[in-house]
Amino acid sequence: MTAYVVFTRERLRNSSDMEAYKPGARASFEGHEIQRLAAYGTCETLEGAPIEGAVILAFPTMEAAKSWYDSPAYAEARKHRFLGADYRAFITEGL
Repeated sequence: MTAYVVFTRERLRNSSDMEAYKPGARASFEGHEIQRLAAYGTCETLEGAPIEGAVILAFPTMEAAKSWYDSPAYAEARKHRFLGADYRAFITEGL
């Protein structure tokens, strides 16, 4: 069953760290079956606190999504995301 990893950026804290995050995050896709569905396009918050942006990634299964998120390549990249901004992230199964 398809799984979606959803990131919502709540607050940018350090743009230099976010710039350092981008190439590592892109490189971490190598070897994983990922489809980028949304990445920082126009966003309108309908409920709750406003967000600055969102990313939605599709994976063939929940296990595939976790495999990418826990991969050494993404673990290294996300250190910069943790330093650069406040995010919420989750994985959900599709229908």
